[in-house]
Amino acid sequence: MKTINLPPYAPTLMESTRAIGYSLEAAIADVIDNSLAAGASKIDIEFYPIGDEYIAVLDNGNGMKPDELTNAMQYGSKSPNELRDLNDLGRYGLGLKTASLSQCRRLTVVSVCEGEVSGRRWDLDFVQQVGEWSLIILDAEDIESLPCFQKLKLLRNGTLVIWQNLDKLKVGSIDFEASLGTKMDRVREHLALVFHRYLSGESGLNKIEIQMNDRPVEALDPFLSKKSAQIMDNEIINLRGAQVVVKPFILPHISTMSAQEINMLGGKDGLRKQQGFYVYRNKRLLIWGTWFRMMRQGELSKLARVQVDIPNSLDDLWTLDIKKSTAYPPEEVRKNLSNILRKIADSSKRKWTFRGKKEVDDTRDRLWSRMKARDGSIFYRLNRQHVVINNIIQKYPDLTPKIENLLCQIEGTLPLNQLFVDLTNDEKIKNETYLDEAVILRMVKAILDECPAGEARSALIQNLKNTDPFCDHATLITQEFENGENL
Repeated sequence: MKTINLPPYAPTLMESTRAIGYSLEAAIADVIDNSLAAGASKIDIEFYPIGDEYIAVLDNGNGMKPDELTNAMQYGSKSPNELRDLNDLGRYGLGLKTASLSQCRRLTVVSVCEGEVSGRRWDLDFVQQVGEWSLIILDAEDIESLPCFQKLKLLRNGTLVIWQNLDKLKVGSIDFEASLGTKMDRVREHLALVFHRYLSGESGLNKIEIQMNDRPVEALDPFLSKKSAQIMDNEIINLRGAQVVVKPFILPHISTMSAQEINMLGGKDGLRKQQGFYVYRNKRLLIWGTWFRMMRQGELSKLARVQVDIPNSLDDLWTLDIKKSTAYPPEEVRKNLSNILRKIADSSKRKWTFRGKKEVDDTRDRLWSRMKARDGSIFYRLNRQHVVINNIIQKYPDLTPKIENLLCQIEGTLPLNQLFVDLTNDEKIKNETYLDEAVILRMVKAILDECPAGEARSALIQNLKNTDPFCDHATLITQEFENGENL
């Protein structure tokens, strides 16, 4: 068997990998992954859109010796099949290079380790000129003139990543300064969500600080953990010697959230779109706002969020891509998630439909009854035995046919579609505001006027206290009528 060595042509491959599909926010997040893997606790992001524009990421991690930095700049510096440290956020050994060069034509990395400074650079124009994998080794004079290097000099250990010649970010931009500012606002929101568990200092993680142009990035908790309900215990899925941990949440109804909390969750429109699974790899958010086609994104499930933690040892089963922005659960996990989804959907539906009121409570005599037709459709009927309706029928027996016609007309013209819209919108709804205490007392008195005094009346009073809407005013009825003052 004969073989020939056929390495890829550097200019072509490097230009081609720029089209992997990174967004600016995903690219910066990929760079930060390396900072976290290096043990950084503070990360500064600076961007300058005027003149010699640049974006720089500086961390106080372990830093790299010259040989380590050279290896880190190599394409495919680590095999995806290589056993990783449990806290390693990398996978393919491509992220730093592909993420950075997807946004710029010149990538410079300077690192200081135990006081020793070294710098390396990929310049696509230079690679195009020489036609080889020519990594530039920077000398001390080159390094001194770099943006943000003076901040790196203050650290004994740390790494500075600089993007220059931001050609991809300028495409279609008329006012680059304004355009970059808007894009970096999206970056801030993205980082606040993707690294929220690190930013908040979750138990078991080293708390980190991220700043953008000296403004701190605040953690964005997509579960509102302090206010939401965890509807069931954590589900542990054992897979190939590792554990997948599933933790479901139901958000509080939006009418109980503050304006700040609503905006943090994506606003009123974003609330529905961001329901679903939130998949974390080593506590770093990979993908969110999807049910993986296991359930439809409906209005009544939009309060449901499911935290799924996976270890990096299962990357191959989750078909993790280079950008770390796509993952799909293996069949073994999907089977377990399907069972959890049924409980989640029911709980979220109850939160929207009943707004915290237990409508399935059989201790109340309700005015409306939920019925199911033979074809499986749902309809609602007025309870003819309800004390108010029955009292009218008993008093006016000659009008029974007309009363029945009226009840049927009310039942048949219920604005169910509008009710659905109102229940699933973001406004606070109260359907009992007109029943103040004066109205309740007047209604009770009218019913008792038709009942003779004695045991029958006492029994009727007890019955009213278990009947909608009077049951919500049981104490008032006791005070006003059981002592005989208003009889």
